[in-house]
Amino acid sequence: MTISRAAHAGDRTPLQAAVDRLVRLIQADPNKARLDRLITRWLKRHLQRLGAQIDLTQINSLVEDKAMLAENRQHWAEREREEGHKEGRQEGLEEGRQQANRETALQLISIGLLKDSQIPQATGLSLAQIEALRSQPPS
Repeated sequence: MTISRAAHAGDRTPLQAAVDRLVRLIQADPNKARLDRLITRWLKRHLQRLGAQIDLTQINSLVEDKAMLAENRQHWAEREREEGHKEGRQEGLEEGRQQANRETALQLISIGLLKDSQIPQATGLSLAQIEALRSQPPS
């Protein structure tokens, strides 16, 4: 698996496995220090371009800072989970509001005191949505 695919995966374990493979390759190379600097610099830039909102400023050596990268990877995954939960709550709240607006519109239609053109002002629904609700059979 490539670093790009691993960084985009929901599970960050493949990213750590890719880093572990890189560390092994670096350690086996006769020019360890130079290769470590180059790959570390590339990895930091690449993860930032991918939008990884993790602090990579303290990572100077992939070989030496592998544990710090793993910790950052964990924080990154936690932040993504939190963002996902937040987005899910926002979507749920919006769906709840829309459902409440539809129910209010149905009640206003059943009472019959308002014209269809007035119901959108009370519910925030469009006139087309009101007309669609009116055409639904009563439940």
